[in-house]
Amino acid sequence: MWLAVFFGASVLVALTPGANNLLGMHHAVHHGPLKAATALLGRLAAFAIMVVAVVAGLGPVLAASHLALTIIKWAGVAYLAYLALRVLTARTTEATTKTPAHSANPRRKEFLVAISNPKAILIFTAFVPQFVDPARAPVPLQLAVLGAVYLAAELLAGTAYVAVGAGIRKAGLTRRARARLDKATGAVLLGMAGALAVSKP
Repeated sequence: MWLAVFFGASVLVALTPGANNLLGMHHAVHHGPLKAATALLGRLAAFAIMVVAVVAGLGPVLAASHLALTIIKWAGVAYLAYLALRVLTARTTEATTKTPAHSANPRRKEFLVAISNPKAILIFTAFVPQFVDPARAPVPLQLAVLGAVYLAAELLAGTAYVAVGAGIRKAGLTRRARARLDKATGAVLLGMAGALAVSKP
């Protein structure tokens, strides 16, 4: 019951529209669902590093460090802005089966966006610990279990966005429609970079 409640809450958090979910959908449109689903491993690897840090007791230290969060924040802003400009200035190929001009390693993109997201750090330092009950088991063990459950929720949410992107790809959009979709994606990513820039670390 305890883990079921946490999993449900985690799925809701993971389904929230964000840069990684938007990228997952975008990758599915341009690279196909299989490559986009494989790219989710990059995101999960970044979150797994955060889980290990929290289990090791480094989470609260990192969350309390204004300098560390500020550095991570601006790294995230810079990378999101870079991705946005790449998408906005890229040319879309004639067919969705071809590789777009803004192609790069989707797994690396997923990893870098996730690892440079200070809000993701707060998920593992503020959201996850709320479900720890010292009376149940050693806290590090509970954090490890909760972290693994959250990764499962993130995988489920990421797969859902990939499925949406796969549906868009299957619809066989025209070149102009795909170009508009790319511009919209780039604009949203740029907006996310701006929102992150004005947020408090």
